[in-house]
Amino acid sequence: MDPRKLLKGKKILIVDDEPDVLELLTELLDMCRIDTASSFEEGKNLLESESYDITILDIMGVKGFELLEIARQQRIPALMLTAHGLSEENLKKSAEKGAFYYAPKEKMDEIELFVADVLEAIENINSPWVKWFERLAGFYDGRFHGTNWREQEREFWEKKLKKYPEL
Repeated sequence: MDPRKLLKGKKILIVDDEPDVLELLTELLDMCRIDTASSFEEGKNLLESESYDITILDIMGVKGFELLEIARQQRIPALMLTAHGLSEENLKKSAEKGAFYYAPKEKMDEIELFVADVLEAIENINSPWVKWFERLAGFYDGRFHGTNWREQEREFWEKKLKKYPEL
């Protein structure tokens, strides 16, 4: 899969309260049509008035979980991108609430791949969590310091890896 080819011309909303993050993501996804919002209110207004192929939502600072609910109501797949909200609890909560991906900001330079993973999964009616698991499970193993997060929630993750999320 050529991520740039898959992403070319896709319309993406990015909501984050950090201007440098918005700027970097806009540069990294330059093949896409990008709208940005730096607050919950701006993000909510755009989600409710525009159509997007995908949205990238920060968790902290912009009420990311509330925006996720709005995105789901609008049938817009969401990728959660976080630094301060990076936790086992937020990972599971993102998946439970219908996010299609959960990525750490420290891996923002791979955003092209992450967004392409989601769009490819939608196109092929597969769970985007399969590619997420391949790309990032090892990262989370290290980040969550051997808490055995996968084993503790084994049944949950097995279902997530098999089931295509509903929009």
